[in-house]
Amino acid sequence: MKRIAISVALFAILSGMSVLGQSANPAGKKVNGWWGASYLTQPWNSPDAKKLPLISVSGNRFVDPAGKPVLFRGVNIGDPDKIESEGHWSKDFFVKIKETGATVVRIPVHPVAWRGRGAANYLALLDQAVQWCTELGLYVDIDWHSIGNLKAGMFQDPMYETSLPETYNFWRTMAAHFNGNHTVAFFELFNEPTLFGGLLGTMSWEEWRQINEDMISIIRAADKETIPLVAGLDWAYDLTPLRINPIRAERIGYVTHPYPNKRKQPWPSKWEEDFGFAAEHYPIIATEIGFDSHYGSKGENDTYGTEITTYLESRGMSWVVWCFDPEWGPSMISSWDTYELTDEGKFFSDAMHKAPAH
Repeated sequence: MKRIAISVALFAILSGMSVLGQSANPAGKKVNGWWGASYLTQPWNSPDAKKLPLISVSGNRFVDPAGKPVLFRGVNIGDPDKIESEGHWSKDFFVKIKETGATVVRIPVHPVAWRGRGAANYLALLDQAVQWCTELGLYVDIDWHSIGNLKAGMFQDPMYETSLPETYNFWRTMAAHFNGNHTVAFFELFNEPTLFGGLLGTMSWEEWRQINEDMISIIRAADKETIPLVAGLDWAYDLTPLRINPIRAERIGYVTHPYPNKRKQPWPSKWEEDFGFAAEHYPIIATEIGFDSHYGSKGENDTYGTEITTYLESRGMSWVVWCFDPEWGPSMISSWDTYELTDEGKFFSDAMHKAPAH
């Protein structure tokens, strides 16, 4: 009987009940329970939110407020959670990116890192990145960095594991938080959808289209300015379904990842067939390109670099290099200590400092 009495009293205290007429929560003490929790749907309201010109979509191009087409060249970084954990998260890191000639930074947010750090703490990292980029005149693309089949809930590696509800909630949070912030030009809805030759289940383009339309609807309920970017299938390479069934939403862009191993040479005619044709009607951004010794000799890689940048820019398509991190290849830098550029880094930095190819 004594044990039962103690258990009842403990339950009463934990649940906020009174025991023998004494309140478990003295008058004036704030109770903070599960019933007071809320989602992070408040805007950041940065004083520099509108410092950079707003980027929007007009026809098949990204444009500035005067309607002038904007061609983006940029770099990917590692996940902010990784960079901060390794001690390299600072404004100086973004200064080094600016020195490459970049005008946009793609920030990959891995689901495992988002959950592990927690939404509020991860948003604090993104706020720092956006503020530093604002001060340096760099635009930002926030990328939900998963690889796999979102419909089936099957993914290439554990770090990419997510779900439809988590993905929808991520974009609800991003849209509310960065609503009205001009620096955050793009929301890249899902990094690389793939079925991995059937190992990750099935998903038709029509099903993928509906999932993206649902994400866009959630985003635009809070944020009608930031541009949603939709990836093609086959690890974000293939945009051929746009010939028949484009996304049923206005003012969006599309993504392709045309690494050199996707098709055999000659490349340009195949790129035109697989994604380039869509540039006639929609703004396209190749949010991952790059090369290293894994893809071929230096001469072969230089050929790819020249052909891909020339081809993309001749069609008005923007491009972003993977990756300004010495540990995630293809790598643009060889060391955190020196930020020395690799062959890839030197090639694309030189390309970013040149006049556009069209």
